[in-house]
Amino acid sequence: MIVLHPALPFAPWADPRTRRLPGVMPLDIDDWLRVDEVYAEQMALRDALIAERPAEVHAVLPQAEAAAAELLALVRPRLTGLGFAAVAGGWRRPDGVVVAEGLPLLTLGRLLQEDFCLMQPDGAGEHALTGAILCFPAGWTLAEKLGRPLMRVHRPVAAYDDDMGRRVQRLMDAIRPESPMWRMNANASRAPLFNPQPEDQVRGATRADFPYVRCERQCLIRLPISRAVVFSIHSYVVRREDLTPEQTVALMEHPLNHTVQA
Repeated sequence: MIVLHPALPFAPWADPRTRRLPGVMPLDIDDWLRVDEVYAEQMALRDALIAERPAEVHAVLPQAEAAAAELLALVRPRLTGLGFAAVAGGWRRPDGVVVAEGLPLLTLGRLLQEDFCLMQPDGAGEHALTGAILCFPAGWTLAEKLGRPLMRVHRPVAAYDDDMGRRVQRLMDAIRPESPMWRMNANASRAPLFNPQPEDQVRGATRADFPYVRCERQCLIRLPISRAVVFSIHSYVVRREDLTPEQTVALMEHPLNHTVQA
């Protein structure tokens, strides 16, 4: 199932603040979660993945259970402003589907377009991935990354070298609950939102193989009680011809990554 946005709200390759890694900026917490024009289509896909492939899209290590519950508690008061209505035991989504609350990350995965990853200190100087609802992986699998520190999580991303790893870890250490951040990436894409790929899969193709642009709006938020870092991902996929003229010109000057098959 291909779900396309009619336009891209922000082109990270066209803005000097986000063009260079890690490209983070302050986040207005009121603009953290989004319900956009393809909400119903993305949620139908998420519902199907959670029902049919739950072990591939959801996992929580014991040390992340309290953080997952804290995250759901942080999201709840924001739902009504996004068009949700509280019902007995759950929520009515903007598309009319009623979702009963259950396990925190699974509940969030059925309510929102965002994927959510929980990162916690591993005791060895890094943050590790300890839980996630990941319906829209862009070229990686949750099973291979769960429990791994950030440096290992980013294998085999060539740009994520030792220097980048140190910079990102300093960023993770510095995030405060009152000062969330966001960034946005961009890759050439063949369009599937659910695109798990093992680390040892051969990667590389020509420009013609990637007729779409895929962007992830990634937000970083420190939970105040558990101190876990929430890494949320809102995914956009657009046709190249649906970019604005300005985005297209900037793309010619700053080509996308064609080695990640997202």
